[in-house]
Amino acid sequence: MLLLSVLLPTGAKAQRAELEKIIQRKVLANGLEVIVVENHGVPLATIEIDVKNGSFTQSPEYEGLAHMYEHMFFRANSTYPELNQFWDRASDLGAVFNGTTAEERVNYYMTVPEEKLADGIHLLATALRAPLFRQDELERERQVVIGEYDRNESSPFFALSREMDAKLYPGNFSRKDVIGDRQIVLTTTPDKMRTIQKKYYVPNNSALIVAGDVNPATVFSLVERELGQWNRGADPFAADPIPGIPPIQRSEGVVVEAPVGAVTVQVQWQGPSVGQDPKSTYAADVFSDVLNDPRSQFQQRLVDSGLWQSVGVNYYTLNHTGPITISGQTSGEQLRTALTTLYGEIAKFDTPGYFTSDELEAVKAHRAVTSAFDRERASGFAHTLGFWWSVASLEYYMGYVDYMAQQSLEDLRAYARKYIVGKPHITGVLIAPDARQSLNLVPGDLVIAGKD
Repeated sequence: MLLLSVLLPTGAKAQRAELEKIIQRKVLANGLEVIVVENHGVPLATIEIDVKNGSFTQSPEYEGLAHMYEHMFFRANSTYPELNQFWDRASDLGAVFNGTTAEERVNYYMTVPEEKLADGIHLLATALRAPLFRQDELERERQVVIGEYDRNESSPFFALSREMDAKLYPGNFSRKDVIGDRQIVLTTTPDKMRTIQKKYYVPNNSALIVAGDVNPATVFSLVERELGQWNRGADPFAADPIPGIPPIQRSEGVVVEAPVGAVTVQVQWQGPSVGQDPKSTYAADVFSDVLNDPRSQFQQRLVDSGLWQSVGVNYYTLNHTGPITISGQTSGEQLRTALTTLYGEIAKFDTPGYFTSDELEAVKAHRAVTSAFDRERASGFAHTLGFWWSVASLEYYMGYVDYMAQQSLEDLRAYARKYIVGKPHITGVLIAPDARQSLNLVPGDLVIAGKD
């Protein structure tokens, strides 16, 4: 990881200065990073545990089990071993709690009244350190996960996303598949859960974030008491490094049929890794903001012209190759013309004049304001910090807005040249069967206008 604080120009550290006023950090002897955010707006405290786990750690035989582990977290442990005992204790505290799994992080969070802070930290610590993985609870939670899978599968967008991911990440699909494989989920065992726990649920692969009406010194003392003796583990990625994502070699098309009205189109590229190319990730976010502005040439030529109902651009920041996505909706009758026009705009992304200085400065200012608003809600801010700690580093986030402010028009063009213009991509279309038949649409048609 690059030392981002060294890269940041002197005098461009406005966000960092503000964040350092409200964020305090400490690393325990066992490697657990503790992050405290003071926000005395309401008498609540959010306690969040983030673990560098998720689909990126999954070999095919573990596909979906990072998510399965999340479902087992709030279940029986050595301190609360009986069925629903953990939940009953959380209810006694008036706690609101949940967990989420993504590609490169799993988080668990609990919001409690500020006077229950010590109890909340203790309760989460019991789940973190000593889960039991009872067979009866595992069998029940398997069905809950399969229910989620069923709901996702009922959406036609799910099939489009999975088919595109399989082509965008050839040979590495299990490391992008958060929901997982049905058969793997249905046949998982307590031993597999314990393998995940031993490897990834160690203090030196975790962060504990407390945000809200709290005193940092008190938080550090409570966490030391509850988790200071949690045994440090081996670095999970030293002996077993995550395999790299191989670059796609050629553009391909995907056509998925479903009874839909409008035609949905997605074009995706493999984007930058925040660990290997952090500079491009800042340019990527500014680039997306500029193109998403209704006043941009991109929006005017595609949406205002009537060819597209809507078009959006996004880069998803990840350490292990985040995707760049352009998505939109059009009609079956206009699909071919809409695609040709879209590809024509993409080809201009690295040309001088496609973006203006006024557009650039406007989106930078907007991003700074939205980031400031995010800090106002303690629970949401805890999630934000946890995400960036997991996929990049807290240092990356501390300088995020300041680095965004340094991006130039040439930086945006350089990003487009490096990752988008003329690069292999996957184009997917979700279309009604009769509309496809009337167009005689085949996957190869989707990439004719694009050149590798």
